[in-house]
Amino acid sequence: MVNILKNMLSKRETIRFYKSKTQILMNLLNSHSERQINLDKSKTQTPSNEEADTLFSGEEKMNRVFGKSLKIRQVDACSCNACEWECTALTNPIYDIQRFGIDFVASPRHADVLMVTGPVSRQMELALKKTYLAMPEPKIVIACGDCAIDGGISRGSYAAKDGVSNAIPVNYSIPGCPPSPAVITKKLLKLMKRI
Repeated sequence: MVNILKNMLSKRETIRFYKSKTQILMNLLNSHSERQINLDKSKTQTPSNEEADTLFSGEEKMNRVFGKSLKIRQVDACSCNACEWECTALTNPIYDIQRFGIDFVASPRHADVLMVTGPVSRQMELALKKTYLAMPEPKIVIACGDCAIDGGISRGSYAAKDGVSNAIPVNYSIPGCPPSPAVITKKLLKLMKRI
């Protein structure tokens, strides 16, 4: 951070110190962060608010069922962690899935949706079933990623169940290896519309 400020200060031709040094540094930092945010936004694929509004037209029904929010418990059932990174990216400022009322929770007792990644190894099968049983009704299970849908690269292995549907019932799937945060966001919004 200090190096960025030094580089920015060295590129300035003159600096008038009629303001305090702290104010100047803060102004430079703010202008640099605004430029960075604008550059980042132009590269993202997150759905726009208008697109989200069209996908989110089932809001009244969702509010009745889930009380204006959708809480997700994400379970890694022995994946390569690529899908977990994409799910983690959903909560960053670029994708900001919380603006739609969707959030991740730590306990299955607080969850409306169980999102499972990975092919479900034999060691994770019992833990996944216990998580599923701990969820309150209505339960929705999402298989996120190719491994969770049909086993992916570990299909046919003695150590895996070849997908979540062989361990617990699946209501919805999100294909991809891994699915991008934009795809996951769009699929979750479509799911909320279908509820």
